[in-house]
Amino acid sequence: QVQLVESGGGLVQAGGSLRLSCAASGRTFSNYAMGWFRQAPGKEREFVAAIRWSGGRIYYAYYADSVKGRFTISRDNAKNTVYLQMNSLEPEDTAVYYCAAQYYRGDSYVTVPNEYGYWGQGTQVTVSS
Repeated sequence: QVQLVESGGGLVQAGGSLRLSCAASGRTFSNYAMGWFRQAPGKEREFVAAIRWSGGRIYYAYYADSVKGRFTISRDNAKNTVYLQMNSLEPEDTAVYYCAAQYYRGDSYVTVPNEYGYWGQGTQVTVSS
């Protein structure tokens, strides 16, 4: 049974940092793009970042414009874990953050929530002003 379990959320002041983790189990995700999405109250789920492994030490990362330069996504295939380092957090980053996995089919799919077949339960991130 495939499971994605997020951790690392919490309450932080504006300008602070948090590191989210997503531990995957149930299969090997090396051929999968791993993504982070977020959903704030009353808003649609939106893409935050994604990463895929291209073999060897080559990784490709994708970011939403709103987080570029502040967030960094990484993955450890040996641990089946993906991370999201979030720096310079802003109140607008407050949301439930979800980890997701998709079998990589192309760059145009990595930002689309409906293209992800596996989801975690989410972790709350709250940024106070």
